[in-house]
Amino acid sequence: MKGAAARSLSALVFGSACARTVEGAFLKPRADNGLVLTPPMGWNTYNHYACLPNETIVLSNAQALVDLGLNDVGYYYVTTDCGWTVSERTDNGTLTWNASLFPSGLPEMGRKIHELGLGFGVYSDAGVQMCMNGLPNQTGSLYHESVDANTFSAWKADLLKYDNCYSVKEDGYPDADYSPPSPISPRMTTMASALKATGRSIMFAICDWGVDFPSAWAPKIGNTWRITNDIIPAWRTIARIINQAVPQTSYAGPGRWLDLDMLEIGNHFFNEAEEQTHMSLWSIIKSPLIIGTALKDEFTSISKNSLAILSNEDVIGFNQDSLGVAASFRRRWTEDEYEVWAGPLSGGRTVAALVNWRNKTRSLALDLPDIGIQRAATVKSVWDNGTKSSNVLTWYGESVPAHGTMLLELSMGSPAGTYEASHFAYTKGNRTVFENVYGITSSKGYAMSIAFDLQKKTYSKHMLAVQTSCESGWTTNHTSPNTVITVPITLDAINNNTITLESSLSLPIKYISIQAPNGTYYPSTYFALTGSANRTRCHQDLCKPVGSKIGNISPSGGASISMPRGPSDRAGPKYVEIDFTNNDIALSTSWTNGTNTRNLTIAVNEVTTRIELPISGRSSELFSPGRGWEDTGTFGVLLDGFGTGKKTSDEVIVSNIGGEHGIQPQGAEFVGMRVF
Repeated sequence: MKGAAARSLSALVFGSACARTVEGAFLKPRADNGLVLTPPMGWNTYNHYACLPNETIVLSNAQALVDLGLNDVGYYYVTTDCGWTVSERTDNGTLTWNASLFPSGLPEMGRKIHELGLGFGVYSDAGVQMCMNGLPNQTGSLYHESVDANTFSAWKADLLKYDNCYSVKEDGYPDADYSPPSPISPRMTTMASALKATGRSIMFAICDWGVDFPSAWAPKIGNTWRITNDIIPAWRTIARIINQAVPQTSYAGPGRWLDLDMLEIGNHFFNEAEEQTHMSLWSIIKSPLIIGTALKDEFTSISKNSLAILSNEDVIGFNQDSLGVAASFRRRWTEDEYEVWAGPLSGGRTVAALVNWRNKTRSLALDLPDIGIQRAATVKSVWDNGTKSSNVLTWYGESVPAHGTMLLELSMGSPAGTYEASHFAYTKGNRTVFENVYGITSSKGYAMSIAFDLQKKTYSKHMLAVQTSCESGWTTNHTSPNTVITVPITLDAINNNTITLESSLSLPIKYISIQAPNGTYYPSTYFALTGSANRTRCHQDLCKPVGSKIGNISPSGGASISMPRGPSDRAGPKYVEIDFTNNDIALSTSWTNGTNTRNLTIAVNEVTTRIELPISGRSSELFSPGRGWEDTGTFGVLLDGFGTGKKTSDEVIVSNIGGEHGIQPQGAEFVGMRVF
C-alpha cells in the first residue's frame, strides 16, 4: 500500500461521526416570495380521501383543525387535492369546480377557510390532466398556466400543490412517466412565473416525485418539492423515503424545504411507536408537516393517541426551529437494525433520533460523540414522557419500542473529544482517572492532550505516567507541565475506556482532549477484481476521491485487497469509511419492494459485515447520464476481524454475500475505503 494517503479522523470522531455521509450540497437561491421561512404545516385531503373530496369533508376537517387546537400549534394550510374540478374548462377557458361536490364553489369555500384563520390550498397539475384515475377526467394546467394562476389568485388561494401526471407530450401524455425524454423543470418554472405575475403571495409546492432530482433546480422556483414517490400505507415506506433523503438534506433551508410527502398518522396503518417514528423523522428533516387523515367527518375522527403525536409541541418545535437546518444521516448499524439522524437547533441545542427498525422492544444507546457531543448538559427524551437528565457523559440509553424512536433534545456541555476533569475524572492521591472515554476505532494511534490547572504557578520538572484500560503497562513522560502536553495512547472501540494519569507533582488536571488516529485510504484501484466485478472510469471530478469505481458487485463478483498491519495497529473492531455510489431510486418499485438501498458485504479475515447503503446521487440520471451513479456517498461502519490470525496483513473482500437470497442481488458500486 505504498503511497496510500493518511488523514485525521478528528472531524469525524470529535465532530459528528459520518456527518460527511454525502458532501454538503451548495444551497441554491430560494424562491423570492418570502413565504414559509419555516416548513409549512397543514392538512390535505389526499391520503385519507384519495381523489374523492367534497366541500363538506374539507370544511369539517378545517373546523377540526381549530376545534382540536391544531391551528394553535402551527397547522395552517387546508388543501383540496385531486378530484375537485371537471374534465372541461369553462367557455372563457378557466378551470371550474365540480358543482355536485362543491356546491358553494371553491371561492366561497376558501372564504370560509380564511374565516377560520387558516390558509386556502388548491391543487393542479403540470399536465393536460390531473393525477387521478376514473371519471370524470380532471383537466390540468399545462398550456394554461397564466390563466390558471390568475384564477387561483382571484379565488384568494394561499398555496398551490402542483403535480406531474399526464405531462410528457413526447410519450403521449402517460399518467406517470418516470423516464421523461425532456426535463420537468421548465413546466414547473412556467407556473412559478405565472404565480409570481399575479402579485399574490401563493406558496408553490412542487410535486414531481423526485424523478428529475428537483433539489438541483426546485429551490429557485418553489417553496417545497417532493423528493420521492408517494408515501404508501405500509411501514416499509418510511425507510424508503428517508433513504432517498440522505444526500439531499443540505438543500433545505428557510423558504425551501424537502417534501417527504404527507403524514399517514391517524390512518390506522401504523401503531403508536411507528407514528412517533414517522413524526420524528419528518420533523427533524424539516419536511412540511401536512396531516393526511380524517380529523373529523360524519364517519370518523382522529384517535387521542394520534392527535397527541401530531400536536406534540417539542416535535413541532424541532420542525419549526428558527435555525432552519435539516437533520442529517449519521450512523447505521445494518445487521443490528438501528440508525441515527441528528442536526443543530437554535440556542446551541442538538436534536437526535435513534430509530429502532427491529420488530422488538430493546435497550439501545446513543454514543454522543456520533452527534458531536462528549458531555450533554441536559437531555430531554421526548417520547419517554419528556424525561430530563443532566450532565450525561459519552452515551445515553433507554428502552426503545419495536419500530420506535428515541427522540432527544440535547444541550452542549462539552464538544466531542473534550473531557473536563470536573465531570469525567476522579482523583486519588497523585492519580487522576478519566472514565467514559470514547474510542471510535481500536488503535494505538490516538493522541491525548493534557491541560493542567496550574493556578498561575510554573514548574520546571515533572514526570507524567499514563495508562489506559487497554494497556497493562505505563507510558512515562518527562516534560514541563506549563504548556499543554500531548502523548500517544491506545483505545478500544468502546464508549467506556478509562485513562489513568499519575503526576509526580500531584498537579490538578483541567481537562484532556483526544484526537483519533490518522486513517489510511485504499482506493478501489488498489483492489483486485474477482468474478463478474468490473472497473469503470468516471466523468471528471466524480467518483471522488478516486475518479473510478468498481461495479457489478454481486454474490459472484467483488474486489479484494491485502492490507499490511502497521506499528499502531491494534487487533479489534475498526472504524471504516466506505466510499460508494448508489442511485437505484425506487420509482415504479416504490409501491412494492423498492427500498432506495443497495448492499455490500465487507469481509475482514473471513469475518463478514453487511451494510445497507442509501442513495448517494445528487444529479438527475435522466439528463446527465451516469452522473447520479457517480456521486460519492460515505458510510461509516465498525468492522470486526482486524488483527486476527498470525498473518502480518488483513485480508479484506468487498462483495455482496447474501444477495442471492434476496437481500439485494446487485451491490452498490465501490469507490474506496479509509481504515482508521
